[in-house]
Amino acid sequence: MRAPSGSSCSPRSGNTEAGGSLRSRGGPGPARGALDDGCGRDGTTRAPDGASGSVGRVTFRGWPDSALDFYDGLEADNSKAYWLDHKDVYERDVKAPMEALLAELAPEFGEARLFRPYRDTRFSQDKSPYKTAIAAMVGDGYVQLSAGGLMAGAGMYHLAPDQLERYRDAVAANGPGRALQAIVDKLGAARLEVAAPEKLKTAPRGYPKDHPRIELLRHKGLVAMKAWPVASWLGTAGAKKRVVEVFRAAGPLLTWLDTHVGPAEDVEAAGRSGRRS
Repeated sequence: MRAPSGSSCSPRSGNTEAGGSLRSRGGPGPARGALDDGCGRDGTTRAPDGASGSVGRVTFRGWPDSALDFYDGLEADNSKAYWLDHKDVYERDVKAPMEALLAELAPEFGEARLFRPYRDTRFSQDKSPYKTAIAAMVGDGYVQLSAGGLMAGAGMYHLAPDQLERYRDAVAANGPGRALQAIVDKLGAARLEVAAPEKLKTAPRGYPKDHPRIELLRHKGLVAMKAWPVASWLGTAGAKKRVVEVFRAAGPLLTWLDTHVGPAEDVEAAGRSGRRS
């Protein structure tokens, strides 16, 4: 997704290479700090060379139950002491599977960047130092794992002022507006959520309240996403298939956004709000 901030099962037998079975849990909700700084733009790191398709990479086999236990514990005790005591679990059972997944996704979807696990607390009242999810960008796609489950999506999370103007003009016009509505309807039929992290309560200035696409006009971003609660497949290579399906389904939406919205003219504003999530 070009820049997000906070997202929106039965037990299994079987195992991952790292061991452990995945339990049923509550659905994935917003993971504190995972996206609270604009999809982690306080810092990203490039995924290892394997994310660009190099030979010898580790095969993605899902996340073991210990990965979810790690985030359960971090939500209960978001402290440096907990982090240091469990850093080996994070590196082995959380980060390593994510890096393996990114390495397999990158050849089709683009360069992978893993968000750092540390929160930017400079302007937040919540001083919890660590994000309660691991997240990454793969080209224009976004993927996140937390104690609640897995989430994947793509789109433009926050639109810079010039992007928002172009977006509204295109939505209001019959040709591109109807095309976008058809894309959104198809994504909904595929059970993907199409939403905006922020939208107006009424029509934007200069647009009629009874416009046929008033809901889209109220959006200040547009993201296609899907979240899954913890289930048996999360501990298998099958988790990759679900992420791939979301990324591919979001392709027409990304094409529409590229064509009718494009990048922000103000680079600084784009860094604050308008890049893809």
